[in-house]
Amino acid sequence: MKKLQTDILIVGGGVGGCAAALAAAKSGLGVILTEESDWIGGQLTSQATPPDEHGWIEEFGCTRSYRRMRNAVREYYKTFYPLTEKAKANSFLNPGNGWVSPLCAEPKVFLKVLERFLAEYVECGNLQILTEHFPIAADKEKTEVRVVTLRNLQTGEDVTISAGYFIDATELGELLPLTETEFVTGAESKTETGEPSAKEIAEPNNTQAFSMCFAMNFHENENYTIEKPKNYEFWRDFVPDLKPVWSGKFLSLSGISPRTMQPILYDFAPHREPNKAFAGLWTYRRILHRENFVEDTFDSDTTLVNYPQIDYFLEDLSNAANYDEKQRLINNAKQLSLSFLYWLQTEAGFEGLKLQKDIVGTDDGLAKMPYVRESRRIKAEFTVCEQHVSAACRPNKIFAETFSDTVGIGFYRIDLHPTVGGDNYVDVEALPFQIPLGALIPQKTENLLAACKNIGTTHITNGCYRLHPIEWNIGEAAGNLAAFCLHRKLKPSEVRNDAKHLKEFQDFLVKSGVELEWRKNMKLEEGDPHRHAI
Repeated sequence: MKKLQTDILIVGGGVGGCAAALAAAKSGLGVILTEESDWIGGQLTSQATPPDEHGWIEEFGCTRSYRRMRNAVREYYKTFYPLTEKAKANSFLNPGNGWVSPLCAEPKVFLKVLERFLAEYVECGNLQILTEHFPIAADKEKTEVRVVTLRNLQTGEDVTISAGYFIDATELGELLPLTETEFVTGAESKTETGEPSAKEIAEPNNTQAFSMCFAMNFHENENYTIEKPKNYEFWRDFVPDLKPVWSGKFLSLSGISPRTMQPILYDFAPHREPNKAFAGLWTYRRILHRENFVEDTFDSDTTLVNYPQIDYFLEDLSNAANYDEKQRLINNAKQLSLSFLYWLQTEAGFEGLKLQKDIVGTDDGLAKMPYVRESRRIKAEFTVCEQHVSAACRPNKIFAETFSDTVGIGFYRIDLHPTVGGDNYVDVEALPFQIPLGALIPQKTENLLAACKNIGTTHITNGCYRLHPIEWNIGEAAGNLAAFCLHRKLKPSEVRNDAKHLKEFQDFLVKSGVELEWRKNMKLEEGDPHRHAI
């Protein structure tokens, strides 16, 4: 068995993992970053979901390194793509002109930027990246993890990695059960959290839908209809059993408005701009708008499909027992995504829709990895609850609760998708919030940190802490904290609970470009990215 040793092991190379690796490697310590996929970048790349961001993102409300990453994506297009003069001159270039984000771009461009950022430390020798590695075991002595074992998914060989600190940046909190770190899944009870909207009885298997996204373009008068998926008849006739009730068949262009819970009809029209802002499925996550490029560069727009119709909520991914079980669930979700595409091509009459396998880098045309909305979550030193961030719980307040141990900020609505337990959407207003350091620190495991959707949130507050710039900030804080602790021979709890150490760490974060609090006198409606959405 191959054995490696490092200062900091980061398992999971998604948005949080990449940010953690950049921060930790910058400190000069030895870092190993592992990733299940052959693409680092998670939501931005292998999951094929452009960044969900608040309305202030171009001015403030993210870390300096996240802004640098966004700027580098735009610069990549301006350097290597034949943009129109108008597009090239646009400081806020949005390659796809999608409305989910002011930066809708191709997964492969995000990938190239992230790889370039990390390459500096790889070449220096203090960062090693192991792709296609999945954690299968861990050794723990009392309250400290000693070793994590990962399997090479290509060769089947195992590697054991010992480290001083371990950062779980996996999409599903894969390290938590392996390291016997206490965690929760699904929906907590009112007794556990005190949240007004929590369940009366905990439902640990009641987790949100996940999605297998895909990219497509459209060619009028051509036929790119895929082979009929084997489960197509099931999905064609499927009517969700959700409360409040769904409006009809799942595979359709009708659905439920997440905010009003009233039936709506989606606008789906390839190559046609919607008649109002923030509307239309085609432009929703469009990542290439052909009008941004010189004539004849692209014969079609490209859009990423992460629509309500591919939310897979029949089985619980976050409680999958092992790697093989997880793959079974992912394959079932792929059948739903392919069935929706087939329905669009046949029943809806858009036979010119074409899967773009090159965009997502797979043979089947679906994203390499599932878009995960809900993970195992650590039992943390501090858990963020609904009453801390909900606008309804804090009437006449501009901001969420202030945390003295803040390590960053974020903003998004509390956005929960349909669940395995039969709950329909929850989409309610949150207030601009902070990220408390205590949410990254497990109660009992001393040298493991959470770095993405596995932090100390609840089923409810996970809905506003799980988005791209927030996950980046969480990962950056975790990477910096691990390095800070190693350099000063401190434990994370000692940093959080000692005023002098905490101030020193927060001062370091500020110098590194992390915003710890929101600007005053902001207008909340300007921060809502989907305030005019259908």
